[in-house]
Amino acid sequence: RAMEHDRAIEVYDIIRTIRDPEKPNTLEELDVVTEGGVEVQEIGEEEYLVTIRFTPTVPHCSLATLIGLCLRIKLQRCLPFRHKLEIYISEGTHSTEEDINKQINDKERVAAAMENPTLREIVEQCVTEPE
Repeated sequence: RAMEHDRAIEVYDIIRTIRDPEKPNTLEELDVVTEGGVEVQEIGEEEYLVTIRFTPTVPHCSLATLIGLCLRIKLQRCLPFRHKLEIYISEGTHSTEEDINKQINDKERVAAAMENPTLREIVEQCVTEPE
């Protein structure tokens, strides 16, 4: 359990500095991601299931999918341990949460989104650590 808790803190430290696509704030500053929204469970030898629940700033947030994409890309790049990643919108906090959850957990749709140069540039701006 202690290892899972340490891994959860490690995950949170990676995602809390992601910047909001529209505002100058981080997802942590806007309470979009919280420590309590990160869960890590050991599912095999040295492999973990990482579950992230995030809360968009408004129930009809048009950038919720983009935020989910930023979370996924940053964790894929930065997590130092083997993992499966599930990202969800906190239940009841978005008008189209089911559709968005499907989209951000679909490998092919994520790959297709990252092939779009405009979208990729926005994601890069959000996930790049400030100097």
